[in-house]
Amino acid sequence: MNPESAATLGGIAGVLLGVGAVLAARWSERVQRRVPEQPEPQLQPGVGAVLAVLRSSAVVVAEDDSVVKASPAAYAYGIVSGNELTHPELRHLTRVVRRDGVIRESELELARGPLGRARLVVHARVAPLGSHHLLVLVEDRTEARRVEETRRDFVANVSHELKTPVGGLSLLAEAVLGASDDPEAVRRFASRMQVEANRLNSLVQEIVDLSRLQLADTLHPPRVVGVGDVVHDAVDRCRLVASAKDIDIAVQDDPQARVYGDGDLLMTAVRNLVDNAVAYSPAGSRIAVTVGRHHGLVEIAVTDQGVGIPEDEQVRIFERFYRIDPARSRATGGTGLGLAIVKHVCANHGGEVTVWSQPGQGATFTMRLPDAGDAVEVQPDLSASTSTLTSTATPEEARG
Repeated sequence: MNPESAATLGGIAGVLLGVGAVLAARWSERVQRRVPEQPEPQLQPGVGAVLAVLRSSAVVVAEDDSVVKASPAAYAYGIVSGNELTHPELRHLTRVVRRDGVIRESELELARGPLGRARLVVHARVAPLGSHHLLVLVEDRTEARRVEETRRDFVANVSHELKTPVGGLSLLAEAVLGASDDPEAVRRFASRMQVEANRLNSLVQEIVDLSRLQLADTLHPPRVVGVGDVVHDAVDRCRLVASAKDIDIAVQDDPQARVYGDGDLLMTAVRNLVDNAVAYSPAGSRIAVTVGRHHGLVEIAVTDQGVGIPEDEQVRIFERFYRIDPARSRATGGTGLGLAIVKHVCANHGGEVTVWSQPGQGATFTMRLPDAGDAVEVQPDLSASTSTLTSTATPEEARG
């Protein structure tokens, strides 16, 4: 080997040795600085299996607030993200329990996610689990809170609505007493008392109907109901009021249309739609009630030629006590519960109610219910005379 080649190889070897020395030094430095791995915290036997079957969101938290183990529900509800509790409210609660060593419970409103204002109402319970861990149990109570708020609003609205006819009757009664020597005034006040009494009766009856909806699924097993019979019964009950306004009600029936459910509740829903159509239609107009079967559904449509409903109001008309024009609703005797009853009846029967309308062009309300197909109506058992379903009495006779 000539001297030049030897020098070149020696230089390359020197560079490689230098680089190797530098890398070795840096590796040694990293090893010295590296924090020894901590052993994974040991949970008590069976904790993991218990967390997996809990309905509540369950989380085991270590001393540094990191999540050691969590149930699937905790991830599904967004309580845990990665290896930490998502919400600062829960982290604060765990630190308080770790500091005091005392079990704590609290009802919290947590954000459903990083965007929007939706809230999750939960009941949180934090308790020590051994000497190094905390157990966090989170139960979702959002639906319970919503139901409670709905019930509270309903009671408040009912109380307000009852005050109007009751107060009117009281004032009219005083007026009758004061005009006892004036037969004409007595007749006028008595007529107004009858109007207020009818309004009060309608309101109480619709409240009773709403209460029945909550019990219908538990008290009455569904049976096959002929939709044609339901529609004709409902229309017959509205013809007297319609004839007073010279309104014609035309019915187009489908004899094969059948659904599973409660015939009385379905009749009430259809009657409410027809009542609304009559109340908001001009004298001399026409109302059409049609029954059809499409794609496994029975459709009951009520079409009127009334004033129509603005598009921005159509979403809210099915709310309890909501009225587009309160003054007009009171003039027509409306209670604000009719469409809410229709919505709940349809929901209880596995269906829905929709509306199409334009101001000045009338409205069409359509109930869509699952078709019972060619099912045959089962004859009632006459021995079960106490059953509401087997009784042939009308709702009025049953209540009387």
